[in-house]
Amino acid sequence: MPLDKYDYALLERLQKNCQVPLRELAEQVHLSTASVQRRIQKLKDDGYIEAHVAVLAPNKLDKVITILVEVQVDKTQAEDMKLLKESFSGPEVQQCYYVTGEADFMLVLLVPDMERFQILCDELFHHNPNVKSFRTMVSLERVKVSLDVL
Repeated sequence: MPLDKYDYALLERLQKNCQVPLRELAEQVHLSTASVQRRIQKLKDDGYIEAHVAVLAPNKLDKVITILVEVQVDKTQAEDMKLLKESFSGPEVQQCYYVTGEADFMLVLLVPDMERFQILCDELFHHNPNVKSFRTMVSLERVKVSLDVL
């Protein structure tokens, strides 16, 4: 389904706050509440809206260190990559990207302390025979964190 200006306006607002009441959304985009409700359902059905989530404050949940990890792998056959992707799907892995360039994967990890990071290094990298090498960078400050696409 091609999106029109109303769909884009709804998506833009929903990605900022998906708990805005329908009547407020309707006022903001100049449509009826029923029309907004139908459009949102259609956007969900068509896969434009994948999920409704809460963005949490890591520091409030004792996840105070953000670590970026570049990973190089040895084998890139389908089964090896599938296993590797599964191993990179644990709770401390906030994001995982299969990338081009020198690294094969880029991971964003959230951990409470360096001790937990050392344990993760053993679990995810040192004990994984398909990990050729990895390089880490510790974030000094969260400058921008967003799920916005539009």
